[in-house]
This record gives sequence, C-alpha cells and structure tokens, in this order.
Amino acid sequence: MNFVPLALYSAALIAYVWHFTARHPAVGRAATTLLVFGALAHTFVVGMQTMEVGHIPVTNAASAISTFVWLLALAYLYTEMTTDERAMGAFILPLAVGLQSIPAFKPVIEQRAEVLQGPLFGVHVSALLFAYASFALAGVIGVTYVLLFKEIKAKHLGFFYARMPSLQVLDTMNYRAIVIGWVFLTVGRLAGFVLAGNSPSYDPRLQAMSLQDPKIFVALVCWAIYSFEAFAARALGWGGRRSAYLSALGFAIVLLNFVPVSYFLTNSHNF
Repeated sequence: MNFVPLALYSAALIAYVWHFTARHPAVGRAATTLLVFGALAHTFVVGMQTMEVGHIPVTNAASAISTFVWLLALAYLYTEMTTDERAMGAFILPLAVGLQSIPAFKPVIEQRAEVLQGPLFGVHVSALLFAYASFALAGVIGVTYVLLFKEIKAKHLGFFYARMPSLQVLDTMNYRAIVIGWVFLTVGRLAGFVLAGNSPSYDPRLQAMSLQDPKIFVALVCWAIYSFEAFAARALGWGGRRSAYLSALGFAIVLLNFVPVSYFLTNSHNF
C-alpha cells in the first residue's frame, strides 16, 4: 500500500522541481494538488494499518519512517498554505520520496510487544515523529537560507534570489519550526523516560536502555543541539546564518539516528 503515496510524492517532486526552475504558476498549483493527493493516500494507508493492528503503525523502523513521512507531508502542506510559498517543496519532497521508498520496498509486519501497550507509548512516539517532521522543515529551511545568503554575499542576485523568500522570512520560519520541534521532542523524551521506568524489567530491550545505546545517546545529543538553538543561541544573537547551520546539522543527526542507527546499531529500540 505504501507504493501509492510514493508514486504521488514522486510526481509531486517532479512538479515542484519544474515549478522551482521555471516558475510556472499552473505547475506550482499542480505540484500542490499532487502532494495533497499523496498526503490523502498516505492518510488512508496509515488509517488502514491502524485499523488492522489496533494502533498507529510505529513499532518498527519501516512503519515509523512511513508515519514520519506522512507527518512531514502534512506539516509542509500547512506551511505552504499559511505562507503561500511553494519554493520549499523542491527541497522537502526529495527527503519524503527517499524515506518513503524504505517502507514501500522493504515493508515489515507490524507487531506490538507487550512493553509497548498503553497510551504513553503513543504519546512518546507521536511526539518524537512530529518533532522530527518540524526539524526536517527547519533543516531544509536552514540549507536554503545558506544558499541564498551566499548568493547575496557574492552580490550575484540570480537563481535562488529570484525564487526564495527573504532571509528574514526564512529565519523566522526556521525559528518557529525549531521551537515547535523542541517542545514535542521534550515531551517525547519525558514520555519515554516514564514509559521505561514503568515497564516490566524482564524485557532485555529495556535493560539495554542506557547512554551506551547509540540511539539514546544520539537522541540526547539532538536534544542538546536544539535546546541550544532554541534558547541560548537566540539569547546570544545566534540567529540567521548560524541558526541555519545548526538546523542543518541537527537534522543530519536526526536522520542518522532515524535510519542507520535504528536499523543496525540500537539494542533497545528494535521493537
């Protein structure tokens, strides 16, 4: 079922890139329409899987990635519709298509271990996935900010200057995405600590939950980076280009934790 959203996201990606390079309004509207249909199809897939297994599909890496892509698509659509700016689509959709290819080509049967029963697990995972979606937006905005800044600094106002929002708008969008993501990341982390403390200790995956586990260690590094960016960095006047670099670095670490670490290195989150 994940192939249908993947096909629609891929078509939307082509349309967004076409719109970004040629700036045809009709192509831009078509790109948004394709993405809306992709998000609707993905909503149907997530809904069907939820009805089939009795919970949101997030208990293995492939299903969590699929749910993350769904939230990313919804978050980007909200951003586009509230700002009337489609330029980010050419940068967001490659990420969505690349990640959605994993559950589409390597689906995994959704199984829920006893330790994952209860609403607290849903809060933990949902909050983290929403935080990661916000950080994905911030990361893409950070990259585009740097590209535009370099073009302006070189006094060569061309490709990106004609297609991107102003640096001030990008900086504001970046900061909002970081603050929202940090709030949900903190909620997700706290819910995870409570869940681990109240779960049966006989499960070996719970016994492996410590700073020695790469996934937990990298997650805390992510929290530290985004905490600095959201609060201390602002207080020190680290907005603009420095904040953009932090957003890009933070999301690179999120992706590292979300895909290779989740698949190959963790001992405590392989549910």
